[in-house]
Amino acid sequence: MDKQIKKKKWTLSKILMYGGGTVFVLFVLYSFIFADKGSKLNVSVDKINIAEVHSGEFREFIPQDGTVQPIKTIRLDAIEGGVVEKKFTEGGIKVEKGDTIMKLANSNLLQSFIREETQAFILINSLENTKLSLQQNQFNLKRQITELDFQIDQARDIYERSHELYEEKVISEQEFFNAKREYDRLKASREIQIESNKFDSLNAVIQIKQAEATLDRTANNLEMIKSSLDNLYVRAPISGRLSNINAEVGESVAPGQNIGQIDDYAAFKVRTPIDEHYITRIYEDLGGSFDLAGTTYDLKITKIYSEVNNGMFNVDMAFVGDIPSGIRRGQTLQIKLQLSENVQAIQIPRGSFYQTTGGNWIFVVNDSDDFATRRSIRLGRQNPRYYEVLEGLQPGERVVVSSYDGYEDKDRLVFKE
Repeated sequence: MDKQIKKKKWTLSKILMYGGGTVFVLFVLYSFIFADKGSKLNVSVDKINIAEVHSGEFREFIPQDGTVQPIKTIRLDAIEGGVVEKKFTEGGIKVEKGDTIMKLANSNLLQSFIREETQAFILINSLENTKLSLQQNQFNLKRQITELDFQIDQARDIYERSHELYEEKVISEQEFFNAKREYDRLKASREIQIESNKFDSLNAVIQIKQAEATLDRTANNLEMIKSSLDNLYVRAPISGRLSNINAEVGESVAPGQNIGQIDDYAAFKVRTPIDEHYITRIYEDLGGSFDLAGTTYDLKITKIYSEVNNGMFNVDMAFVGDIPSGIRRGQTLQIKLQLSENVQAIQIPRGSFYQTTGGNWIFVVNDSDDFATRRSIRLGRQNPRYYEVLEGLQPGERVVVSSYDGYEDKDRLVFKE
């Protein structure tokens, strides 16, 4: 009788098959649950730059190129027109206040001066003659009055004797009345003479006042023409350096025409163009600084020009404290224009990564220096050296700051030697 052999339920092949399947399932589960699902990229350490996050004083400033200019520039304009007769100096040299630069000739102005001067002499002579005539009239009046007084005394004596003789019936009535009429006539003549001389004197005084007023006006005109003649000499209004003279000998110059300028080198300012992006953050007294020959010099904004050209606007900056010795007009200075005060802040060095991320994320290196993972961050202000970190990083951490070209879709950078 054959013995029935029981078939084994777990054979080696089944164990291997089921075991392999279990391992595969576990591997798949591990891959989904525990494995890193992010994309990776192997990078050479030599091709990236790593910087450390640190905390310290942060100051926002922008670098600007400024041009040194004189603190004041005086336009040299011709006050009077004329023809250039002589140039006493050329442009580009230093002049002192009052130095004669150029002489103009103006024949019309000279003729006007001669006419006014002649008229003034005529008026002076006329005035002197009028005063002399008045004095002569006064002397004649005294002489005439003296003569009349003598005649009146004689007539009075005759009249008084005639009256006595007429009372005594010695002379006729006709003779008495003749003596009386002569006496009365002489007295009346004296009064008329006095009134006439008063009128003549008053008239002479009026004529003198009118002549003096005319003479004053003529004298004023003469002084004005003298001043105009003096203005034909173009002189330096301040001490400084004369620019090129825009007129040559024999050339006609119109009144008000510019013939050059003088730069005042007693002090300097710095003209600085700034991007219009910062126009709302620029104000007077805003500070800046620059380094020259190993020394730092301070500046402040004194004037803001509102006009914007080609996306730029200008400001004038004055020196605060010392002015560098040997500084020259047109010299370019590299200025740090301060936009904020010093504050404590977390910072990272500037780098090319910003062009790709816009400051929204960065690769942070792990503690073992094996790889760097992508992390969201938020940056604030910046200066030419650092970015201010507002969120996402702590001092002591290290980040990749070199270019992220080709890393845009990666979550991890694996470092290779």
